[in-house]
Amino acid sequence: MATYLITGANRGIGQEYCRQLLNRGDQPIAVCRNSSPELDALAIRIIRGIDLSKDQDITSLQEQLRGELIDVLINNAGIIESVNLASLDIESIRRQFEVNALSPLRVTHALLGNLTSGSKIIMMTSRMGSIDDNTSGGSYGYRMSKVALCMAGKSLAVDLRSQKIAVGILHPGLVQTRMTGFSGITTETAVQGLLARIDQLNLDNTGTFWHSNGEVLPW
Repeated sequence: MATYLITGANRGIGQEYCRQLLNRGDQPIAVCRNSSPELDALAIRIIRGIDLSKDQDITSLQEQLRGELIDVLINNAGIIESVNLASLDIESIRRQFEVNALSPLRVTHALLGNLTSGSKIIMMTSRMGSIDDNTSGGSYGYRMSKVALCMAGKSLAVDLRSQKIAVGILHPGLVQTRMTGFSGITTETAVQGLLARIDQLNLDNTGTFWHSNGEVLPW
């Protein structure tokens, strides 16, 4: 039984991670600002009241997990806000950078003491963070923040290799969540693919940018 810590676990992909991990006999720890009835119903450990953009909440999370081993850290929390060239909202871009790029790095740094040889770190990014794949433009805050997250994941893969900690940079696909307007594949299908990628993650493929279906994505 492995211990997984999942941020942004109160709904969508994060909640589905918790459900599937519990069903297969692993131990999920859910981290969120506010829980949900569906998450509460799983009867797993939930660390509530954590806003990953606030220093004091990161410190609180670190203290609540002090001395505990985390086998897999899944940085899942994220936001998307529409920002196009005609309505360039710099504050929205900053907010998306804070949540989507900086917070996962801060969480990872804070919990390095909980990781050990063989642990894994997952950065939940998006295909919209691929520069080469961008053929439609727009979405400045989301695209830019996810590119930054991909780069953070790649650097972590290099920096943590000597500690034998692998890093996966994962795109779930277009998934039926509130963030996407409930378009695309089900969360169940997405997480099945994501867990397959996590299970296959090792030091030979650390730092790779994967689609949940197994496709290697361009940077």
